Amino acid sequence: MTPVNNVRGRRPTIDDVAREAGVSRGTVSRVLNGGHWVSEGSREQVEKAIKATGYRINPHARSLATSRTGSVGFLLSESYERFFSDPNFLLILRSSADALAAHGMTLILIMADTLEERRRATEYLTGGHVDGALVVSSHRDSQEFLGTLLESRLPVVSAGIPLGFEDKVGYATADDEGGARAMVEYLLRRGCQRIVHIAGPQDTSGGTGRLRAFRAVLGDRFDESLVAYGDYGRPSGEAAMRELLSREVPFDAVFCANDLMAAGAMDVLERAGIRVPEDVAVAGFDDAPVAVETTPQLTTVRQPFDRVSEEMVRLLVDEINGRMAGRVTLPTEIVVRGTA
Repeated sequence: MTPVNNVRGRRPTIDDVAREAGVSRGTVSRVLNGGHWVSEGSREQVEKAIKATGYRINPHARSLATSRTGSVGFLLSESYERFFSDPNFLLILRSSADALAAHGMTLILIMADTLEERRRATEYLTGGHVDGALVVSSHRDSQEFLGTLLESRLPVVSAGIPLGFEDKVGYATADDEGGARAMVEYLLRRGCQRIVHIAGPQDTSGGTGRLRAFRAVLGDRFDESLVAYGDYGRPSGEAAMRELLSREVPFDAVFCANDLMAAGAMDVLERAGIRVPEDVAVAGFDDAPVAVETTPQLTTVRQPFDRVSEEMVRLLVDEINGRMAGRVTLPTEIVVRGTA
């Protein structure tokens, strides 16, 4: 069907849609802004008229009319190096952008690793440039900006539980504790007697939750000498593995708080002549691309990053539309491969 108004050589307007649908201009406007107080029959007529006329929403005009920008900030409080080296961030970014596109909204990436970057990011986010913010990989000591964003009444949703703001900020997260508990229990069932843990940063909910589960499953067998700490990067996994080996504490399994650190740990074990899984079983967390690049491939806990992103966007759109902040925890699953 040739759009009615395109043949007239001008851009279709709301008035054109109203005439085509046989309804008032106000009815068309209500349909375009969510369909509230419009009958099903009128809504269908308007939607047909939009297709027939070739009408397209003018984003600038809509912004002026609704005080909305159609944009959402994606605030990542990590370094550029971490952003490009950890594929999980790219997956969350892409999935969030896709989910927002379904709502006709645009995602704006904002890097905020240093204090100065966070200050500028906060000024931008609270300056009317976006309708809300998705906060990713927030650390406890870098969350002063969350208080500022809340004071400005900007809708905010976090990826992962925002430590210190658990009851104030909406979030979507994978079940860190449940996934870690399931993995440690799996290693014990497999016959591992002495499990060590390479933990993630303890200023993040993922790092604390996975360590908490490790400690809980071991119970009386837990000892601080069984834990070394990393920052989720592969080099930190190498350093933590070297530290555990230097302690001369016997172990037959390593549970790592993410896959990149597990890959780093495997590099060190290989150089030390320790076979995986014959001598030491290794398990990770995330099911990142690196999990199928190691030799052997890595047994890990799969996080549903795509679903976390979709839920983040759903919760944020709800907040933008005036609903209360929501909180969602999604299940994880063990993926058994060659290392354990």
